[in-house]
Amino acid sequence: MRAILVLLGLICLGAVVMFSLGMLRVDVPKEGMMPTVSVNLSGGKLPEVKTGSVEVTTTNATVAVPTVEMKNTTVTLPTIEVKKAPAASPTPAPAH
Repeated sequence: MRAILVLLGLICLGAVVMFSLGMLRVDVPKEGMMPTVSVNLSGGKLPEVKTGSVEVTTTNATVAVPTVEMKNTTVTLPTIEVKKAPAASPTPAPAH
């Protein structure tokens, strides 16, 4: 797979070099044109369509619903205590 990608990369690089040196040239025989499109925007009616109907109603039913019970329990939580380091006394500079 890697060899195929390397080969394709070398081919593309070669084509770019050949274009830049003028060794490869592509001649287009005639200029391209966009196609002509016409749209008729005259007024009209919507088509007659027969559709079914949808009714949304409600009904009562008994279903099993899970409940969540909350209770207070004492647990041990980790705590962090940070104490400042004692102030360092400045060290005198050595005498030369």
